[in-house]
Amino acid sequence: MKTIAITSFVVIVVVGGIFMLAGSSSSGSSVGTADNVRVIDGKQIIEIQAHGGYQPNKSLAKAGLPTVIRFVTSGTFDCSASVRISAIHVSKLLPSTGSTDIDIGTSTVTTLRGSCGMGMYPFQVEFQG
Repeated sequence: MKTIAITSFVVIVVVGGIFMLAGSSSSGSSVGTADNVRVIDGKQIIEIQAHGGYQPNKSLAKAGLPTVIRFVTSGTFDCSASVRISAIHVSKLLPSTGSTDIDIGTSTVTTLRGSCGMGMYPFQVEFQG
């Protein structure tokens, strides 16, 4: 009887762990587009969470507006604390907790791609007309 209870407990823990891991890895690796873009006083602000990658990893923004990408960190100690956007010559270390604004000026219709310093975690901002 005791063996059955222990075996049942182990099975529940293992199956639960598998579901938790599957859920976290699928949400972290899929390309997601979220409502993370606001216009305040004529300036477009794109907010991206940096922790174990970038969320969302795809943002849609409007071309032709002055734009700031705001990276928000919360206990970030992985390589996503180092942001690189080669096309506009940006390489920036982010604080482990806080927010960092990067003014990227006014973009035309284009897709701006960036990543962590190691290139492991990509993100992109698609500017539409």
